[in-house]
Formats: sequence, structure tokens, C-alpha cells
Amino acid sequence: MKIVMVGEAAIHRDEIAAELGFEADYLALPREAHESPEWDEQIDGADVLVAMRFKRPNKAEVPRFRLLHVPGAGLDGIDFSLMPEGSVACNVFEHEIPMAEYALASMLEHEVGLAAARASFDSERFASAYLGRKPRGELYGKTVLIVGFGRIGQAVAVRAQAFGLKVIALSSRALNGQLKGPCHEAYTPSQINEILPRADYVVLSCPLDDETRGSFGADQFQAMKDHAVLINIARAAVVDEDALYQALLDRQIAKAFLDVWYAYPAGSSDSVAPARHRFEELPNAFCTPHISGWTHGLFERRYAFIAANIRRLKSGEKLHNVVYGEA
Repeated sequence: MKIVMVGEAAIHRDEIAAELGFEADYLALPREAHESPEWDEQIDGADVLVAMRFKRPNKAEVPRFRLLHVPGAGLDGIDFSLMPEGSVACNVFEHEIPMAEYALASMLEHEVGLAAARASFDSERFASAYLGRKPRGELYGKTVLIVGFGRIGQAVAVRAQAFGLKVIALSSRALNGQLKGPCHEAYTPSQINEILPRADYVVLSCPLDDETRGSFGADQFQAMKDHAVLINIARAAVVDEDALYQALLDRQIAKAFLDVWYAYPAGSSDSVAPARHRFEELPNAFCTPHISGWTHGLFERRYAFIAANIRRLKSGEKLHNVVYGEA
């Protein structure tokens, strides 16, 4: 069996090999192979292509493979019109755990500010610091609006409720203010501007598609409380970049935790700015380089799942998490 692994996926060959239980031929390709045809000859004939993206500038000729296994949940990097005839594509989740922890860590950072408190500690000035303490915030009793109530949104909700937050979900599945799942109330996306004024925290965890692209803009920031906090762990393009920058600059909202970006490098030598605006220069923008889901546990779970699907492919069993083609 020929298994081709592109970019970050290639680092995890040993995880797949340990789980497979049979010998396979592995080929590691650089990140550029996600979108450049330069490596198509090496991909051609693969049983399995493990790649986060699959796009080509010229759609006339594409490599053949049986299974494209995306080592993540997002599919916006895949051009399904390029999929070879008879091929199948699958994805994998498992990111909801660390991403939910990131969202709660962001809320706690805003309320508690442990890093700043530690930095301010000075033994020589302890007395004045102790006597001059100022009350900080707490999560208990606050309201969080979760936009997108799939795996990530529900994982955030469970943890938020443990901290005593009221959870409002925004989902197309909501009906009459209710939704099955760990939330107190639920509404449809069309009602977002009615609900935003109630939220102390807004967590974006929806997929990026034609409906959500640029859907959070100036009107939504206008509807938010001036002390509200935005946490984006979805896709950057869900939020209008100019509107976000202006809302932070004008202090329409208190802060934004931003872990997803508008541009990413195609390869190791590609120098690209994550956004047109320098968000990191704003004091109320907390910027991280897309690390919300990047944990050891994530990779262990994901590549065990991918290996299990490869075993199913070899034995002719039904594949799990099929997003294109016949299982």
C-alpha cells in the first residue's frame, strides 16, 4: 500500500505506522505539494493521500489516488472538482477538546489576567501592591454566545457551564429558542443582532462557507456590548477584517482573541502576512499563530483514526467520516 503524506502530516508517519499493523510504502512531500503539480507524479497511484489541502492551478491533469484523508475537519482547502474518478475523501475531528480549552483559557485570561499579575509582583513593593489590590472579573454569571454549535461549539458549552456561564447557542437547527445540546437558549443565525447585546463573550466556532464568509461585520460589532470579548477559533474569513480592526481601534468591544488568520504560508520559504492590518499592535487584540488545536493529544487521536480508516480501506470495509464519494 502506498501512503503519501504532505506537509505537517508527514511528521506523523510513525503514529500511523504504529497503528496500522501491516507494512506500507510511505512518501513524505513538502507543504508546497498541497497546491503545486510539481509533485503530482509522486502522488499518482497512491492508495492514500494524507493532506490538509488539495488544489491545483491547472485542472486538466491531476494525480490518481483512492483515498484523500484530510488530517483535520475543515474542507475549505479541498477542491473536490479535482478528485479522481472513484476516489473517496474523509476528514477527522478530535480538535474540539483543545480548541474548547483554548476558548475557556481566553475567557479566564481576560477575567483573571494571571500573566499580568505575576509580572507585577515585586517583593520590595509587596505591601503597597497587596494593600492596593483592585477587584478583577470572574466568569461566573456571565453570558457566552456560541456561533456555530457543532463539535467545537458544544465542547465549549460544556466547559463554559462548568464555570457558571450562561450559554446561548446560535445554530440553524434552533427552534423556538431551543436546541438539543448543552445550552440554555438557542437561536438561528438570522437572530444574531438581537442576541449579541446580551453576550459578554462571543465565541465563533462555525464552519467557513458561502453563508458564513464575512457574515460577522460592522453591524455585529455595533450590536455588541462595549465590554464584550470576541474569540475567533473558526476561520478568520468569517469576520470582516476591516470591521474587526476598526471595532478594536475604536474600542467598540473590549478585546478580541484571534487564533485564525486571513493568509497562511503555502510552504516553508513563503513569507506571508497573516492579515492586511497589524492586529498585534493593538493593545486589545490577543493574537496567537493558530495554535488552539495544536496538542499532543490531538495528533494521537487523529492519526489513530486515520490509521483505522486505512485498515478499513485495505480490508474493503466501510470508511468513517466520508465527505466525498462512496464509503
